[in-house]
Amino acid sequence: MVTGGRAEYGLMKKLMGLINEDENLILSTIVTGSHLSKDFGFTFQEIERDGFTINREIEILDTSDTKTDTARAMSKALLGISEALAAEEPDILVLVGDRYEIFAAAIAAHILKLPIAHVHGGEITAGAQDDAFRHSITKLSQLHFVAAEEYRRRVIQLGESNDRIFMVGGLGVDSIEDIGIIPREELENLLGAQFRSRNLLVTFHPSTLEKEDPGNQFEILLKCLTKLNDTTLVFTLPTADSGSLKLISMVKDFVAEKPNAYWFESLGQSIYYSCLAHFDGVVGNSSSGLLEMPSFKKATINIGNRQKGRLRSTSVIDVSCVEEEITEALFRIESSEFKTILEKSINPYGSGGASSAILDVLKNVKLDRLMEKNFVDLDLFEKGIT
Repeated sequence: MVTGGRAEYGLMKKLMGLINEDENLILSTIVTGSHLSKDFGFTFQEIERDGFTINREIEILDTSDTKTDTARAMSKALLGISEALAAEEPDILVLVGDRYEIFAAAIAAHILKLPIAHVHGGEITAGAQDDAFRHSITKLSQLHFVAAEEYRRRVIQLGESNDRIFMVGGLGVDSIEDIGIIPREELENLLGAQFRSRNLLVTFHPSTLEKEDPGNQFEILLKCLTKLNDTTLVFTLPTADSGSLKLISMVKDFVAEKPNAYWFESLGQSIYYSCLAHFDGVVGNSSSGLLEMPSFKKATINIGNRQKGRLRSTSVIDVSCVEEEITEALFRIESSEFKTILEKSINPYGSGGASSAILDVLKNVKLDRLMEKNFVDLDLFEKGIT
């Protein structure tokens, strides 16, 4: 498996554990991307604390984060992961999601004739470059584990054979089942934070396809958050994309001036999910607000187009990066009307079991002819010829 950041590792963690526990399987882990960066908290240490062996470390990030730097990081990932896969000689490569380093891993595996099992394909995030990476990874992959029926149909539309697509639900929902929620008072002590009558988790990433400067967008959000009374704000830092270092600096400056605000490079899965359980909502543009927060029946204020196209629960309020819209949403989530909506909300990404379902397929799939696949035209699929 290849992991490049804390968010996707959190999704993979349970599946990695199941593979490790299976006497017939051997887990090999390649770590790259923001995991190995001081700016993003050296989160490879979290992987080691969880008891996993890191087989290869591939450093790809520079000290700046321009678009050219991202392209350079991707080229380093392609070279480093190619060499790692050639040395490790796995039978199959499991990839989750849509990051540029994961796309590089898929290209490397394809060239090395190594089958790929891709998780969370078929989804759309219209405001991010990751959208194109995700669909490209689908075309490079031989097995597809999708989170919902709509995503299964989209993978079929990309020409993939229906008998290689498995609808398993979301990995995030699956992970929540196994995490013990930390009691509120203990959570406060762990964070070194004072909770108030309202508590919000804030994560804002650069929207890599939008023309608007992410710093300008984030400034609007911070202005809205300043208006809130008796509210604790916990910030998690953005992922390693072009423009993320500027956002990190803005978070640190904001928190330094606000006694009700705190920032963390990485919370770790247990603390993160405990925040989702105890807090009133998440604000920003993280996929977690759509994939995981609905399972806690809490509010998500989703800003901008980064997650545009993904399935969403009624617990999600979509707003443009406009001060009036964000401010209105921040007060709306406190209304009795919206709390009634939350009580009835359902997570469209299922109710768990994804990791076990994926493991079952990986254990039983025949590898000898897996690399051979045909492009299935949509009209043939509709006629039942797959």
